[in-house]
Amino acid sequence: MPKVGMEPIRRRQLIEATIASMGERGLADTTVQTISRGAGVSPGIIHHYFGGKDELLAATMRSMLDQLRADVTERLAAAGSPRARLEAIIDCNFADAQFDPRVVSAWLGFWAQSPHNPALARLQRINARRLHSNLRHSLRALLPLERAERVASGLAAMIDGLWLRSALTGAMDGREARAVALSYLDAELNA
Repeated sequence: MPKVGMEPIRRRQLIEATIASMGERGLADTTVQTISRGAGVSPGIIHHYFGGKDELLAATMRSMLDQLRADVTERLAAAGSPRARLEAIIDCNFADAQFDPRVVSAWLGFWAQSPHNPALARLQRINARRLHSNLRHSLRALLPLERAERVASGLAAMIDGLWLRSALTGAMDGREARAVALSYLDAELNA
């Protein structure tokens, strides 16, 4: 019989073990066994709390998205202007936590799998819409509506592209990627 109150602790433990396994092995070699071994539990615990690996992967991606959303929300609340809000969004996407090697591997695995997994695809669409909406909201205070929409689309693509290039090649870190995104933003605002 499980201990009362263990479910949230066990779920968090399994999500952390999933991120660790993806960081060490990649998504393709992350299995129920590698996750359960990393969490120090039996494989049956994963099925008990999540129903299986796919549900655990979706819960892990959701957890990572929730953390990113919480970080963005916190920084947006402290931002005093539309420009500061845009910087807050960019900062969160290029924060050190987003460049932790385990987190990078997990994001790359989720992005690669999302075209083949409806639950991950849905979460990716939600994330993309949230990013675009946050950017557009702040840009509408600085630019005409049509232009704000275009710049929001371009900046969202740039954020994703810079993050992906940084993650895959290591050619730049979060600070350098942030500087490139801010340069694009400045060029568009001053055009």
